[in-house]
Amino acid sequence: MSPLLIVVGGLPATGKTTLAAELACRTGFAFLRVDTIEQAIVRASPLAQPLGPVGYVVAQDVAADLLRTGVSVIAECVNPLAVTRDAWRAAGLGAGARVVEAEIVCSDPAEHRRRAETRDVGIPGLVPPTWPEIVNREYEPWTRDRLVVDTARLPAGEAVAVIEAAARSFPR
Repeated sequence: MSPLLIVVGGLPATGKTTLAAELACRTGFAFLRVDTIEQAIVRASPLAQPLGPVGYVVAQDVAADLLRTGVSVIAECVNPLAVTRDAWRAAGLGAGARVVEAEIVCSDPAEHRRRAETRDVGIPGLVPPTWPEIVNREYEPWTRDRLVVDTARLPAGEAVAVIEAAARSFPR
């Protein structure tokens, strides 16, 4: 069976990291978090945020290496643009993997804002975006099918189960 690339995207503070990390624990898949990669680049170089595509390109190349060796991958990132979504898809398909794209949303604006203003991103030195930065962020509408998971309607465990079920039912 070919490996699987699950790309978990969505605006900051929707619950992407929580879901992706739990999914990695349940499945044993490798977990790539673009925020962690980008912050490591900032710590190790003269570069500063925003890095543009750098973190995405590194994560996609690492994911492709893992997938080519048969290791399934969960990639977590905002994935805000058609070009980033296409690049993830190309990385997975180019490595012979099946690709599942999940968009995590929080349909309750008050809850989304609460999460944004109270969360700990868990990455030393990374300053999370403010609520105004989140709502004003460039985020292109999706133009192809993907799994949409609303964390305002589903508790984390159930949301992870939905993603797991979609991954299991994906054609081999």
